[in-house]
Amino acid sequence: MFTGLVAELGKVTAISRGETSSVLTVHAPQLTPELSIGDSIAVNGTCLTATSLTADSFTADVMVQTLSLTSLGKLEVGSAVNLELAAQMDMRMGGHIVQGHVDGVATVISRTPGEKWEQFIIEVPLELTRYIVNQGSICVDGVSLTVGEINDSNNQVTLWLIPETLAKTNLSLKSVGDIVNIEVDILAKYVERLISKSGGTNVN
Repeated sequence: MFTGLVAELGKVTAISRGETSSVLTVHAPQLTPELSIGDSIAVNGTCLTATSLTADSFTADVMVQTLSLTSLGKLEVGSAVNLELAAQMDMRMGGHIVQGHVDGVATVISRTPGEKWEQFIIEVPLELTRYIVNQGSICVDGVSLTVGEINDSNNQVTLWLIPETLAKTNLSLKSVGDIVNIEVDILAKYVERLISKSGGTNVN
């Protein structure tokens, strides 16, 4: 489990691509000393497993399903990636419950700087909009954010990025047309499941 609070902005230093998987090497001098082989680490919101370590870098395998469902297949050497270690039970829950199981990818529609924030609008897949509500939580490339507004007519979600988020995550590097990983709030999925199994209103 993760919280969506990015701990380090790492950099991809090598990619080995196979027919059904890839191996990423990520430079992360702050977090690598805290990792052991087999530990989970979120890379742009995707839960991966550290398979080897050096003093300042780790490698992780990315399976074909992950490559097809997330933006990790678009990474290049030099790409900046948001990193977070798995949460510990004695730590503060500063963001929200994030599993590291990406539900889909969204497209950056616009970025509009403000005096103390930036308006960041993304278009999410239609099938995920049912789990998104105004003032609810959403995880974007591993970053826990609050939904400013959801427009059901065009599936666009408005987010507001504060300077701290822009300074410490790769969202500041995104351009219009780029894709980002999306994980919706797991609690919304549980509610839907409970309603459907209890014979309540059909939410399909």
